[in-house]
Amino acid sequence: WDDYICLVEFAYNNSWHASIKCAPFEILYGRKCRAPICWDQVGERVIEGPEMIEVTNAKVAVAKEKLKEAHTRQKSYADKHRRSLEFQPGDHVFLKVSPARGVRRFGIKGKLSSRFIGPFEILDRVGEVSYRLALPPQLSHVHNVFHVSLLRGYKYHPLHVIFISTRSDLYRFILRRRT
Repeated sequence: WDDYICLVEFAYNNSWHASIKCAPFEILYGRKCRAPICWDQVGERVIEGPEMIEVTNAKVAVAKEKLKEAHTRQKSYADKHRRSLEFQPGDHVFLKVSPARGVRRFGIKGKLSSRFIGPFEILDRVGEVSYRLALPPQLSHVHNVFHVSLLRGYKYHPLHVIFISTRSDLYRFILRRRT
């Protein structure tokens, strides 16, 4: 596929981009690119020398302005789905797991497995949006730092805690009950 990389680059540089509202080639050179289809149409050069530099700098300034506008627009769309959560060390949280990916996580696989496991205690804050959790020994193979989007707050109550080690006992209990 490396034989076609120049054609891919040509197509990318001549396609319309929503962020800058034109093609990158137009921003850089101030005109539309002459594709192989229109090579028989020969035109005159209008801008030369210092004028070309001024026009190019003006186009670059316009492109930067449009990129800033696109950035704020895209940020506003992304922020609609965000929720601001802050936890303190000692708080308890549920951890979100994603069984839909088809990856065996935490010993359970399938669509009907629980979406959140825990609760786990927060040990400390790592960076702006990550927290270190106190995971049980059964989850020692999992890294214990998680992004805030994977956590859900929990008001701790000692009667609600279900230890992970009881899951194997639960399977045996169900099997005994069926027979």
